[in-house]
Amino acid sequence: MVNAVRDNPERNRFELDVEGQVAFANYRQDGGVLNIVHTEVPRELNGKGYGSDLVRGTLDLIRSRGQKMRPMCGFVRFFLREHPEYADLVA
Repeated sequence: MVNAVRDNPERNRFELDVEGQVAFANYRQDGGVLNIVHTEVPRELNGKGYGSDLVRGTLDLIRSRGQKMRPMCGFVRFFLREHPEYADLVA
């Protein structure tokens, strides 16, 4: 399956198109580390798994670039607890 998450560096966020809207994960660059500070899924689409899709795709992109990240967002921290296979990405 192709990763549908894309980086939008002009807005400092990763984006995922969902049902005609955009879910996103804001980040701040800190040297070679990305601080994931906030994730957001359109309210009416909550509970459909799009947040997990967004975070999974974001982490896969970060891994493919050989980068590290810091989970500043509570949802990302929760996702990492549930998916220890991404623990190697945490700076």
